[in-house]
Amino acid sequence: MRVITAMRADVVCVQEAPRLPNWRARRRDLAARCGLRVAAGRRLGGVAVLTGPRVRVLHAESHVLRVFAGLEIRGLAVAVVEVEGARLAVGSLHLDLDGPARFRHAAEAMALMRGVAGRFGAEIVLGADLNEHAHQPAWRYLAAQLTDCYAEAPDGDGLTFTARRPQHRIDALFAARGMRVISCGRADASKADLAEASDHLPVLAELRVVP
Repeated sequence: MRVITAMRADVVCVQEAPRLPNWRARRRDLAARCGLRVAAGRRLGGVAVLTGPRVRVLHAESHVLRVFAGLEIRGLAVAVVEVEGARLAVGSLHLDLDGPARFRHAAEAMALMRGVAGRFGAEIVLGADLNEHAHQPAWRYLAAQLTDCYAEAPDGDGLTFTARRPQHRIDALFAARGMRVISCGRADASKADLAEASDHLPVLAELRVVP
């Protein structure tokens, strides 16, 4: 809670959101304690999008991605929002440890994001735990179509895993080419709070839509 509050973000993409039991109430409680609300996110897939008071939510949808036998069910949560006159389609995604499944789900998620963004005239923003590095196929696929925000305007070393001893950048924010990345990387929170909040470090970006 303290980490999310410290970031003062208008939109938060959550992976491994609270699940059973009472997952709806637990997600609402998490959001409320941070001064946010749940804009999108169903139980399956463990992903959600939270929004702050300045944000107007226009639409929300959740998708279960292709199910692979023996692997965890993965999903995509999408909220179409307006903030300061900008309209965004914001997605939260958590990819699998299995390489072929990661790539398939990245392509499926991207197709869904394009669809909703096109329907609402919105720019795409995708926050993801990719479970792989920037040179690997799923990451390269997403970065070929969207801007890898940290690579565009890095703030800090960008390492996200593990929170206690970060050595890998496996979490990212991607944004449509029509957006300007002011900065992307570190969150202004104490090391103790970051280590306690999650086994991953958050990725914080400041974005602007280019007129």
